[in-house]
Amino acid sequence: MRCLNELVMNEEALVHCVGGPHCRARRLMALGMSPGARVRMVRRAPFGDPLEFDVSGCMLVLRSEEAAGVLVEG
Repeated sequence: MRCLNELVMNEEALVHCVGGPHCRARRLMALGMSPGARVRMVRRAPFGDPLEFDVSGCMLVLRSEEAAGVLVEG
């Protein structure tokens, strides 16, 4: 398993679990980043932050710190 911020461009994975502070984890899950969701890394900003993901057909932009709290597999 890896952290979400370790994906490379156009790589797909499945969300295993969402960690971090409780309020952040709840927000991410409300935005579709729940266990079992398919995630694809779309692009990374020139200096590495923020990151853009396609989460089950919706575009989601996260800071690298937020993405580090999401474990993915695949």
